Amino acid sequence: MAQDGLTGATTPGTIAQPVLQELARAGGGRSLWGDALHRLVQNRLAVVGAILITLIALAAVFAPLISPYPYQRIFPGQIIAGLSASHPFGTNLAGQDTLARVIYGARNSLGVGVFVQFVILVIALVVGGGAALGGKYADALLMRLTDVVYAFPDLLFVILLQQVLAGTRLAAYMGGLFVVFFAIGLVGWVNLARLIRGQMLSLRTTDYVIAAEALGATRLRIVVRHMLPNTLSPVIVALTFGVPSAIFTEAALSFIGIGIQPPLADWGNMIYDGYGAVLATPWPIFFPALALAITFLSFQFLGDGLRDALDPRTR
Repeated sequence: MAQDGLTGATTPGTIAQPVLQELARAGGGRSLWGDALHRLVQNRLAVVGAILITLIALAAVFAPLISPYPYQRIFPGQIIAGLSASHPFGTNLAGQDTLARVIYGARNSLGVGVFVQFVILVIALVVGGGAALGGKYADALLMRLTDVVYAFPDLLFVILLQQVLAGTRLAAYMGGLFVVFFAIGLVGWVNLARLIRGQMLSLRTTDYVIAAEALGATRLRIVVRHMLPNTLSPVIVALTFGVPSAIFTEAALSFIGIGIQPPLADWGNMIYDGYGAVLATPWPIFFPALALAITFLSFQFLGDGLRDALDPRTR
């Protein structure tokens, strides 16, 4: 240890300085979310993923401004045309500009990812939270319901739900998109519900929850102020990974012809439409498939970064 130059005694400042430096390197002085943001920014792949997602989202929002043509416009005599200055991504079998449809397709593909995660979060909070906090019988009932839903193949269950909802008023809402989004959301909540249940069950035995109960806090206050904030980290990561999964499910539905229907632009139905001409020209498939792959990898990079940033065991 360092000593005072005159007396030879060790000063408190010299003892505290290495400790403060170590705390500064470890993120001392920052809040939990500030520390997580700092760690996330240090992850280059996560930053790249976040930038790409932002660019795709901006393209989806401002599609009418940046798209060279309306997505439904047909160019007579230019069916499956090659790459050119007027059509940088070529045209499809209907003579529509592929670049315009890729840009507009980002709206539906990202829309399904975000909306489905919202539906999944609401259902998972109700089921998972109710199972964890509702007592033994509620837990058994809700978990058996979860097991029944989990037993069905996801894609088959989505198809069945979509056909059941096709004759309802929901089918006319949002041009039929709402049925596709809602059906995928009704299937994908199982894993998140189990995650929320497990997190809340573990939090019930923590010291701060027990102390809040001893001080007379209501169950609602304990859940809102103490349990939900400490459940957010794994939930945010799970929702981030769930976005590309929902996009792929919707793309699979569109590819087999029962998802978003033309003339609406969607990456899945663009791949389906271009499949028949793949031997003649690969461009009608290549660019929507590339957009789908970039979106998937971007969310994977961001999800990995969030998991590392929010996991206290990696600090």
